[in-house]
Amino acid sequence: MKQLLPFLKNYKAQSFLAPLFKMLEAIFELIVPLVVASIINDGIRKNDLRLVVSRSLVLVLLAVVGMVAAITAQWFAAKAATGFATEVRHALFKKIQSLSFSDIDSIGTSTLITRMTNDVNQAQSTVNMVLRLFLRSPFIVGGAFIMALSINAKISLVFLLVIALLGIVVFAIMKATVPMYKRVQDTLDSVTLTTRENLTGARVIRAFTEEEQEYSLFKQRNNLLAHFQRSVGRISALMNPITYVIINLGIVLLIYRGAVNVEASTLNQGQVVALYNYMSQILVELVKFASLIVTITKGFASGARISSVLDMQNTLEHINDDTIYDNHTVCFDNVSLTYASAGEESLSDVSFYADKGQVVGIIGSTGSGKSSLVNLIPHYYDATKGRVTVNGRDVKALDKDALRSDIGFVMQKAVLFAGTVRDNIKWGKKDATDEEIVDALKVAQIYDNIIEKDGLDTVIEQNGANLSGGQKQRLSIARAIVSKPSIIVLDDSASALDFATEKALREAILSLDYKPTLFIVSQRTSSILTADKIVVLDDGRVVDIGTNDELLKSCEIYREIYLSQFDDEEVTCNE
Repeated sequence: MKQLLPFLKNYKAQSFLAPLFKMLEAIFELIVPLVVASIINDGIRKNDLRLVVSRSLVLVLLAVVGMVAAITAQWFAAKAATGFATEVRHALFKKIQSLSFSDIDSIGTSTLITRMTNDVNQAQSTVNMVLRLFLRSPFIVGGAFIMALSINAKISLVFLLVIALLGIVVFAIMKATVPMYKRVQDTLDSVTLTTRENLTGARVIRAFTEEEQEYSLFKQRNNLLAHFQRSVGRISALMNPITYVIINLGIVLLIYRGAVNVEASTLNQGQVVALYNYMSQILVELVKFASLIVTITKGFASGARISSVLDMQNTLEHINDDTIYDNHTVCFDNVSLTYASAGEESLSDVSFYADKGQVVGIIGSTGSGKSSLVNLIPHYYDATKGRVTVNGRDVKALDKDALRSDIGFVMQKAVLFAGTVRDNIKWGKKDATDEEIVDALKVAQIYDNIIEKDGLDTVIEQNGANLSGGQKQRLSIARAIVSKPSIIVLDDSASALDFATEKALREAILSLDYKPTLFIVSQRTSSILTADKIVVLDDGRVVDIGTNDELLKSCEIYREIYLSQFDDEEVTCNE
């Protein structure tokens, strides 16, 4: 939590005023037993009704003023806590946006979601409780002891004994539960992961009738979470009964010693009642403090998890290098790639280049490294060996925003955001005019579908839930090309299109007047038949490079893929 304290810097006044008003409330509470003692000693014992009434009105006044102070403190604490949580969420979101694909892969999406939601909420509750109670409860306990000391020094030793015993109990329970709460939060990550996977893959789960298996997996992880929560709950639950036992034993000892002193005329009844009230105040405050310790324990665990994300640094390598290595638009020079925690290379010694206006097809079996290859062009991942250059410069030396703004990248999974068609296309170019958007939609072969609805104001649900797979892919392509990037990468982004639509899309992109360099990753040989260069991958290695006709003659792997999609007669005709 210490690392998160700077997020309270904009709420210094609230963070100061909240405990200040709580301290004022505590002072009023500490005065109450003295007023009660006065009512007993000076009013009831002397049968002075006027004094009893006046002192009773003072009690009412103290209660009202204390309530106002408590409400004011609560308002300041809530304002500081919610502002703190807002600042932390902003910082977390900004940090996550700055992380590389590799960093996000390693930490996990479900973990990031948990830390953005549950952990931040827990930290917010901790800040709220600390501002209200962390100073108030010790102040009441210390103040009650001092007030008891002023009444009778010997009897105040009972208070000292009780406070020492309770301190030991609180410290022991806190020491035992802090690591256990961290385990609870880690287990919550796995439950969140299972929930997220089941929500995003609900249709697939139902298609393969795997509901029972997924329910069993969720039940298993949820039961584990419940087990850890029960374990830490049992220890935390010891706080209240042990506190009550110690306090009540202290009260019994206090009343006994008080009775002896009254009998010896060294104390009066009012002072005994005041001492009892102070002991009761200690009981109430330590019960509150015990709950606060549990909350702080959870908050420390959550704060550590939040800090671990904020402390992460983008692992993408950036270098200072102005060297022009070649005169190609994109060039791979003996490039290899190994993902974090992966045992083997996903790409090995890849070398080829593409010049302006060329169409490069990339094909290979599933898992051959096609997506990994094109992900290196916008520097989403670091090449572990070799060099990837764009316009002659190493991508590691280029500003990532400038590099990626000049690359229209359409990923395998089409991701759309809740909003209108216009909103989604403007992700590709913030200041795109309606005319530019319409042109992009026409190139992507989706314009007619949009016009039939509400035009550019057609509402898109989250993740394009109200669109077909092909429509989502075409809108993603329109979003990528609206800025007229010099490099366009289609990573198997036409898999849901029929052959005629895909052909029209490809021809429209090729007819663009500014002649972008086009990379087409596809499982279909029909998508890359007319490519200037086809790169055939197998198990992360380049098997062969050439045109369709050349590869049919020289590359057995390409020929097998082609034959699985076309009959022998077409091959013969091509030959």
